[in-house]
Amino acid sequence: MTTVETQYLTGERAFFMCRDLAIKDTIFADGESPLKESRNITLDGCMFKWKYPLWYCKDIEAKNCTWFEMARAGVWYTDNISVTDSAIEAPKNFRRCNNLTLKNVSFSDAKETLWACNQVTLDNITAKGDYFAMNCDGMDIDGLTLYGNYSFDGAKNVNIQGSKLLSKDAFWNGDNVTVTNCFISGEYLGWNAKNLTLIDCTIESLQGMCYIENLKMVNCKLLNTTLAFEYSTVDAEITSGVDSVINPTSGRIKADHIGELILEKDKIDPSKTIIIVNN
Repeated sequence: MTTVETQYLTGERAFFMCRDLAIKDTIFADGESPLKESRNITLDGCMFKWKYPLWYCKDIEAKNCTWFEMARAGVWYTDNISVTDSAIEAPKNFRRCNNLTLKNVSFSDAKETLWACNQVTLDNITAKGDYFAMNCDGMDIDGLTLYGNYSFDGAKNVNIQGSKLLSKDAFWNGDNVTVTNCFISGEYLGWNAKNLTLIDCTIESLQGMCYIENLKMVNCKLLNTTLAFEYSTVDAEITSGVDSVINPTSGRIKADHIGELILEKDKIDPSKTIIIVNN
């Protein structure tokens, strides 16, 4: 492997189709697509300052790197890439990537980031931006702090643990999503999802968990949560009260107490849902 160090590179496709390079402390300045179509590249302490740095690449390892604001659409159509201990300022990063690992990475503008990626591992990630992780398949997430609405829309086969999500409309249209030991705050949680499981979670949500097919909740707290479970099939074990429940389709809801229970016979069959309250 050839080593390249402390370079300042400009112009379009500066290292186009390069192979077997260890690139250290190098700045990719103005010029689009500097590493397009590259293979077997390690990047250490590098900076990206312009658009499309890693497209159609394979076998990339980046650590201690920085994507500045204009390094937009930074990593698309790239397979087998890991990014660690890095800062990403640019939006719309990571699209249609396969086998992607991110560890100790911060996204100051995660707008429209992580779209349509497969087999994704996220470990200790902080991200701020709407439409995070749309249409991904196969995600293993630990320690995500997310500030942004409409997250995980259409995502499937997702496992999240130890995370904080401040996100309206999270997990819409998802399938086979399991969330464990997390805090979630945001309106309209999980609408139109299938097979959504929430374990040991604390949730605040106006009209949360509605229109869900096969919702399961285990040992969860619902704080300031109103008009929950509308038209959902649900098996919920709630260790707190629920401010209000409206028109679940079927299943079982167990809670400490329910402030208001709305069961409209002209819209659902109340006999199909078992309601258990401790107080």
